[in-house]
Amino acid sequence: MKRREFIAVLGGPAAWPLVARAQQGERVRRIGVLLGSATDADDTDVRARLAAFEQGLQQLGWIDGRNVRIEYRRGAGDADRIHRFAAELVALAPDVILASGTSTAGVLQRATRTVPIVLVNVADPVGAGFVESLARPGGNITGFLNYEYGLASKWLELLKQIAPGVTRVAVMRDPGISAGTGQFGAIQSAASSFGVELTPVNVRDAGEIERAVAALARSSNGGLIVTGSALTTFHRDLIVSLAARHRLPAVYPRRLFVTSGGLISYGADLVEPHRRAAGYVDRILKGEKPADLPVQAPTKYELVINLKTAKALGLEVPATLLARADEVIE
Repeated sequence: MKRREFIAVLGGPAAWPLVARAQQGERVRRIGVLLGSATDADDTDVRARLAAFEQGLQQLGWIDGRNVRIEYRRGAGDADRIHRFAAELVALAPDVILASGTSTAGVLQRATRTVPIVLVNVADPVGAGFVESLARPGGNITGFLNYEYGLASKWLELLKQIAPGVTRVAVMRDPGISAGTGQFGAIQSAASSFGVELTPVNVRDAGEIERAVAALARSSNGGLIVTGSALTTFHRDLIVSLAARHRLPAVYPRRLFVTSGGLISYGADLVEPHRRAAGYVDRILKGEKPADLPVQAPTKYELVINLKTAKALGLEVPATLLARADEVIE
């Protein structure tokens, strides 16, 4: 048989099952990624988290564009966008979806009960009804917490350490999520031991935030605690600028607020959970079920202090606090 005829036979119907099996073995898997509060692709914080996720996948053999395709959607803190993008991702029939932020989790849960979902940086998946328990999620969702409620009382402790004269504290929270209530409750349970009066402040829109901060600033000895949520992150520039304008010491849940000019933050490192999430995505792509993968707590927390902001507020940062800081912004 001539070479050309041999090739023709090899490429004929008899060879199709072999080709089909080869293609099936090399099937490109699809991963959806839905970001709740990310506003821009060039946001340094967002890029670091996504890079950690992709690096984690690469270390496990999953290369975007080779054996996996990653579809990104950014909600920018907008509920309509998040709903639209959640529907788009589910319609693509991905093998798994990575969902960043509490605002994305509920939307995705309503959109699908079958597509596996790995949550990152979510506060209270049990209270929100995303999972049955941390140890046994029980459905199509699992993931990684961004903090436990006990952390919230630490914010009040830090505020009193850096501004001992504070006696009135406004606590900014998102009333639309269970974590908003839970974080305020944890702070409230510690308030009497620190001798402060608490006022909850909702962060539904910019006008509400501005009115609440202005009201707090009318009296002396005021301070501010900003709890973690997609809405507080979305309004971070406004919140930080209002705290500076009214000369209010404030504690924030994330480093991002302090690099934007805020005074002090304490919270989980939000990059590491994305790297750890790659491990869960890998296990799901290899056949494991989210129902059997326990929701995990943070393993790394960071304290960040902005000395320039402290000086502008006339505050002397205690040496013991500086010694504990993971990062000090001069």
